[in-house]
Amino acid sequence: QVQLVESGGGLVQAGGSLRLSCAASGRTFSRYAAGWFRQAPGKEREFVAVINRTGGSTVYADSVKGRFTISRDNALNMLYLQMNSLKPEDTAVYYCAAGATIAPVESLFDYWGQGTQVTVSS
Repeated sequence: QVQLVESGGGLVQAGGSLRLSCAASGRTFSRYAAGWFRQAPGKEREFVAVINRTGGSTVYADSVKGRFTISRDNALNMLYLQMNSLKPEDTAVYYCAAGATIAPVESLFDYWGQGTQVTVSS
């Protein structure tokens, strides 16, 4: 089992920045690929970004490419999402997840955090 706890969400104006963190505990975090997903009100959860076990490979959704950066620190069992140039359409609950593969497919992730709210005002 891997337990994941997100933090860092909040209210920010459009154009601003936020850094989300995800603390992992339990099984060795470095054994897993890790990713961020988000769910806006009335919409299905969608893929945001994923990073492989070592941090050497990343994949981003087109909607966040060039604005968001995913990273990890396996020594600290931490996953991060740096979000810049935020837009109102980025408003959502953001979830971190861990799984066996770097594929941007929600069903392939086995462990999930409880989510953190990000609200971007216009």
